[in-house]
Amino acid sequence: MGEFDLIRRFFTRPTPRAVLGVGDDCALLQSAPGMQMAVSTDMLVSGRHFFADTDPQRLGHKCLAVNLSDLAACGARPLAFTLALALPEANEAWLAPFASGLFQLADAHGCELVGGDTTRGPLNICITVFGEVPASGATPLLPTSALLRSGAQAGDDIYVSGTLGDAALALRALQGTLTLPNPLLDATRARLEQPTPRVALGQALRGVATACADVSDGLLGDFGHILERSGLGAQIEFELTLPLLAARADFAGGTALFDAQWGRDTALQCVLAGGDDYELVFCAPPSKRDLVAQAAAQSATPVTRIGTMRAERGLLLLDSQGRSVSRASLHLASFDHFAAAGSP
Repeated sequence: MGEFDLIRRFFTRPTPRAVLGVGDDCALLQSAPGMQMAVSTDMLVSGRHFFADTDPQRLGHKCLAVNLSDLAACGARPLAFTLALALPEANEAWLAPFASGLFQLADAHGCELVGGDTTRGPLNICITVFGEVPASGATPLLPTSALLRSGAQAGDDIYVSGTLGDAALALRALQGTLTLPNPLLDATRARLEQPTPRVALGQALRGVATACADVSDGLLGDFGHILERSGLGAQIEFELTLPLLAARADFAGGTALFDAQWGRDTALQCVLAGGDDYELVFCAPPSKRDLVAQAAAQSATPVTRIGTMRAERGLLLLDSQGRSVSRASLHLASFDHFAAAGSP
């Protein structure tokens, strides 16, 4: 099977929303009047971002989900995407489920594949996704309604969507650094390999949240981008995040396991610094708590308030008694592609 036959058989479909889709040297997209284009690119490399034996249908889902999560963090509506795919071989038994997982998620969000490239090489998947947001916004210096990392204000509440840490817990188990019962491993591995991009929540938060980022490399690391871009500090009541590890409640006996000292430390490390959650961390003024609740209900996405933005620079982690605890004492370090070594 040649390159163009591969593209025709597995990746060519009608693209009614694009002016021109797969088949020419460029795709043509037409922005609607009054809208701005939001663009993001992510690369997934075998052995770095996923295990070589990852189910191809789940991998097809995840490679688009991580891009849709970036659109969600900007409050953008998905439109289209391109796919650059390096393959060791044109294996139909792998390509069919990969394409199925990819297009199931694409169809769920109305996002069309409009072009890309294929080549022979080590398995590598690169997607560029396109979305749109209204150009009009409330900020005179930045005429856009997109959610940014730079708009947080002192006194804002800090929220996180969904649950955190389960993907990191699965990764530890798959790497052999801890042992999980099979039902718990299956549940957490699903979170690692099939994350849910919070696209509906991101759009519902336009005009409500002052700043937003997606949690791909760990809560504290990604929230740190908001602190840096907004020029502020924050305090997070980190023990409020412990219940966000779904494994504590979903697994029979999990609370006892993860509330023991070893389990508690592991839970905090996974929740605060674990990656691959693809949830949203965002800020909003206390006056908009009802609107945040409405956005959560409208998008069927739970959100949890975990802290407050401060004018003073720096991040404070507070325990249940309001005492400051250092990141070093909790052994927290978010993921960095060039500082990290080894497989996923």
